[in-house]
Amino acid sequence: MKEYQTITEISGPLVYVDIDEPIGYDEIVEIETPDGEVKRGQVLESSDDFVAIQVFEGTEGIGQDASVRFLGETLKMPVTEDLLGRVLDGSGNPIDDGPDIVPEERRDIIGAAINPHAREYPEEFIQTGVSSIDGMNTLVRGQKLPIFSASGLPHNELALQIARQATVPEEASEEVDEDDDEESSEFAVVFGAMGITAEEANEFMEDFERTGALERSVVFMNLADDPAVERTVTPRLALTTAEYLAFDKGYHVLVILTDMTNYCEALREIGAAREEVPGRRGYPGYMYTDLAELYERAGRIEGVEGSVTQIPILTMPGDDDTHPIPDLTGYITEGQIMMDRDLNSQGVQPPTDVLPSLSRLMDDGIGEGLTREDHGDVSDQLYAAYAEGEDLRDLVNIVGREALSERDNKYLDFADAFESEFVDQGFDTDRSIDDTLEAGWDLLSMLPKEELNRVDEELIEENYRESVEAEA
Repeated sequence: MKEYQTITEISGPLVYVDIDEPIGYDEIVEIETPDGEVKRGQVLESSDDFVAIQVFEGTEGIGQDASVRFLGETLKMPVTEDLLGRVLDGSGNPIDDGPDIVPEERRDIIGAAINPHAREYPEEFIQTGVSSIDGMNTLVRGQKLPIFSASGLPHNELALQIARQATVPEEASEEVDEDDDEESSEFAVVFGAMGITAEEANEFMEDFERTGALERSVVFMNLADDPAVERTVTPRLALTTAEYLAFDKGYHVLVILTDMTNYCEALREIGAAREEVPGRRGYPGYMYTDLAELYERAGRIEGVEGSVTQIPILTMPGDDDTHPIPDLTGYITEGQIMMDRDLNSQGVQPPTDVLPSLSRLMDDGIGEGLTREDHGDVSDQLYAAYAEGEDLRDLVNIVGREALSERDNKYLDFADAFESEFVDQGFDTDRSIDDTLEAGWDLLSMLPKEELNRVDEELIEENYRESVEAEA
């Protein structure tokens, strides 16, 4: 253990120390003030003469007379199956008054990239209980599917709904995992919150405890008044825990990270303190690489039962989907779920806009043996009909509804019903995939049969509701 008292500069969350022998990048540091307070940090930059240390607990109280000890190891997460049901702070320390955690091992939080050759293609359906996701933008095991939201929208409520409702349907589990042992089909949630307020944290915990979702969850909480530097390690601690549960214990793990915008703001703050040349809108030029390090830890590995699926949530500054954070996230991930301010103002909950939303892996996770044979056709037809209804809404604003044909009026009625009966389900309703698809058929039956040009004729004969058409 090397110890120095050669602090030369303190800048924001960074401490600069002169050294006389090599120090490893990412090495963990303890900084002890003269009054005995010990703070942890991590080497952010290392050269022959000095190191830059980012201090997790903030640099308040640290002076040039503080002692700096280099521990000779990188930051590690103590992992064990007993973490399920526990609540930890953003640095991985328990804050739930539970028993001490006795880890089975301690793992480097950076993690190793999954060998592309060993990756198994994601193709098993995860049921979130949210129709606009399950029916139209299906999530599959091993996928990374972000939610693009904005300030004031109920993305936290949607995150909680998915956390407590997400599961692998029994039919799909039996189809895919019929030879697996019982443990391999277990489902777990790792919830990482970054930069949230104390009020939001209380809401999260009340919901987890009220619904019993905490029993199968590991929760990491970094609050708004916690040091920003801590936010850079919170998602890595969460993902290290998820990888252990998935690839060592056979769980199918859903990782929910909110809010990635706060994480990126922490990167910008550290970059400014280091006086780095900024990239777009002041964010570091390496932000794409940094985000990819997190998102690419989702996936499946051949021969391993478990999986890591990610739902990162970010708020778009100024509702701008071209902002660097959603823009870079969209390049790395496999689609996005878009939340809409207009739908939210109309009382639609959750206010997800299915038209700009996308799940690039949806086609591989649906169909017979995974969801239902009619899933793809129903989704395609709902998209087409809703898109036409949206276009006609613009036309109504110009010429009035009376100028439209009977066919056009049916599409307008369809668009209204789609939002009120399919998308709007509240945050307490858990719909199975069968419920979702049946609701889709109810809506499609508002249109004449000849308009259903994206659905197989046999499926129309089996599922079309003649009475609905007559009533419409």
